[in-house]
Amino acid sequence: QAQLVESGGGSVQAGGSLRLSCAASGVTYSGYCMGWFRQVGGKEREGVAVIGISGTTTYADSVKGRFTISRDNAKSTLTLQMDSLKPEDTAMYYCAADFSKFGSAGYCLDVLRRGGHWGQGTQVTVSS
Repeated sequence: QAQLVESGGGSVQAGGSLRLSCAASGVTYSGYCMGWFRQVGGKEREGVAVIGISGTTTYADSVKGRFTISRDNAKSTLTLQMDSLKPEDTAMYYCAADFSKFGSAGYCLDVLRRGGHWGQGTQVTVSS
């Protein structure tokens, strides 16, 4: 069985930082599509950051320059480093993956928007 588990969420003041992690189990972690999405209340999930083959990445315009997505050296954990956090970043953050898809980050964003595996989410709250 494949499973994604997020961690690292919490409460922080505006301007602070948080680092989210996503551990994949039950499947070999390699270059398949992975990314982070976020959701506020009943709104649709927003693609925040996605990573594809050869470490290609794509980010939502609202987080460019502040968030960084990466895979660890062992390719067993996905990380989202969030700096200069703003109140509008407050949301439930989800790790997403499609273990059978490989491609550029842009391609992966489209793939993950339409399906894939999802974690349970980790809450991020930013106060002003």
